[in-house]
Amino acid sequence: MTSGNIIVTGFGPFGDHSINASWESVKLLPPKIDNYTIIKEEISVSYDTVDKKIHLMWKEYDPALVIHVGVSALADKITLETYAHKDGYIRTDVFGKKPIKGTECSAECTEKYLKAGINVKDICDHLNCNVSTKACVSENAGRYLCEYVFYTSLSIGKDKTMFIHVPPLGQPYSAEELASGILEVIRCALKQGAKCIEEA
Repeated sequence: MTSGNIIVTGFGPFGDHSINASWESVKLLPPKIDNYTIIKEEISVSYDTVDKKIHLMWKEYDPALVIHVGVSALADKITLETYAHKDGYIRTDVFGKKPIKGTECSAECTEKYLKAGINVKDICDHLNCNVSTKACVSENAGRYLCEYVFYTSLSIGKDKTMFIHVPPLGQPYSAEELASGILEVIRCALKQGAKCIEEA
């Protein structure tokens, strides 16, 4: 039976989000799902932190799946992102800093954009038919730390990486409801991975 690690990250406070719905939701996830251990990590809204921490986490845990979660004031449901870009990061982080490479993600990959290998549309359809926490698919992850961390992980393992935007708490979902939705996304992604292995 398959086992291993799943990394799920949420972001810390920034801007108007003194309580970040992403981390509030992620930290409510159970320690395990099936035979997988869920590694939960709060990430500072900092380019330098992402540069230093994400590669180390991939190396240390050799994950079967990595899901980054961030908050978006524009979201009103679980939003599954599909693309991340190399360049265009002009906003400063919580420390007032920009990426070390100017406006580019420092990941070694040189592709202008990367697309998730996981079929997010299928996962979105499943959520909308089976759970109370509704979902949608997006092609614009926002060119800030959310997209920056997404590109970083996609450059390491695009077939194992997802990014989820969640709405602020209470708009309309609670942290518990968002955690439940994220858990269902994990289940779907694991099933997709198992199916790919069977068909290979």
